[in-house]
Amino acid sequence: MTYCSRVVDQDLADRLAATGAVVIEGPRACGKTTTARQTAASEARLDVDEVARRLASLEPARILAGDTPRLIDEWQLEPAIWNHVRRAVDDRRLPGQFILTGSAAPADDATRHTGAGRLTRLRMRPLSLFEWGRSSGEVSLAGLLDGRRASAGRTVIGLDELSELIAVGGWPGNLERSTQRALRANRDHLDEIRRLDIMSADDKRRDPTRVGMLLRSLARNVATPAGIATLASDTGEGVSAIKEHTAAEYLSALERIMVVENQPAWPTHLRSRSVLRNKPIRHLADPSLAVAAVRATPDRLLGEPDFLGLLFESLVIRDLRVYAQATDADVFHYREKGGLEVDAIVQSSAGPWAAFEVKLGEGRVDDAAGNLLRLARRVDPERMGEPRALGVIVSSGYGYTREDGVQVIPIGALGP
Repeated sequence: MTYCSRVVDQDLADRLAATGAVVIEGPRACGKTTTARQTAASEARLDVDEVARRLASLEPARILAGDTPRLIDEWQLEPAIWNHVRRAVDDRRLPGQFILTGSAAPADDATRHTGAGRLTRLRMRPLSLFEWGRSSGEVSLAGLLDGRRASAGRTVIGLDELSELIAVGGWPGNLERSTQRALRANRDHLDEIRRLDIMSADDKRRDPTRVGMLLRSLARNVATPAGIATLASDTGEGVSAIKEHTAAEYLSALERIMVVENQPAWPTHLRSRSVLRNKPIRHLADPSLAVAAVRATPDRLLGEPDFLGLLFESLVIRDLRVYAQATDADVFHYREKGGLEVDAIVQSSAGPWAAFEVKLGEGRVDDAAGNLLRLARRVDPERMGEPRALGVIVSSGYGYTREDGVQVIPIGALGP
């Protein structure tokens, strides 16, 4: 299968040129190994090579021998490798020695000896629409943060196509599958998460049925600030609901295996006395996991427009995270107790920020633009600077700037 270029490719090359080892982290099946193998000169795959894994367990230093960059795939299966990589980088004093990939964050004591200056972490996520070839990339997120205006020809992603894109998801393995086979693969993937993958967070056994109940609750509450108590109470499906402390523990494990990636609140400064809500917005690693959890199909999604709208928001956040990372930026949300909500704030490490609302239909652009303008009036420009862009991301249409300065951006034109 032809390699599908990823936004992180250049970031990986840059980090290898500057650092001894790069740790690529991300949910299982998002393409970490395939991306790493484009650069690696040799490899040890601990998840599929029993001999390599036994060797790593008995004599970790030997697994590091090989042409560089050397790929150690699913390194967290033998966490002792961390310190051996750290020491090898110290001894060799050369950049680009190792690429480590991992689908789970190991227990904290496995990496208690810092890798600062020796190892750098790079997050990978499922394919964005740009990487998938479903977006032209005419509107660059980096360009918006630099103050450029959106301009794009009309792109049309109809609701039929959009529901299919959401249900199939950004998993590289689905690129050559039919929709039906992709849906089945996603359900199998979710089944592996609840039965096996979740144990890799800390080697602790958990009830797969109850993990599945929590995943369905997360799916029903996707792209919302649902608290742990809400998630727990929403699991009551003919049996007793999961206890709140159990839901919290399961949720932590799902975050460790990167199946859940929350969207934090924006740490901003306001001119008003508005009280901000600090709860994170809940997202699964890819909206297709939410579809799989409730066993929906593209046709069923079309019959539930509110749920489809939340899934579209989650897809946009996934893509914004991919593009934001390439420009050293993060993705937040904004919520006030008084009611004002903005779906995404993208802020670069240097300070410039942009705000976005996500709307499924072009008919709601006016309301979304009003929200963005209200936010801009509330933020203290002396401390935060003026927004570089205020944009409404829609499923279809032209990319243009309205008279009030708010930009309209079709998802099929958004890129890094």
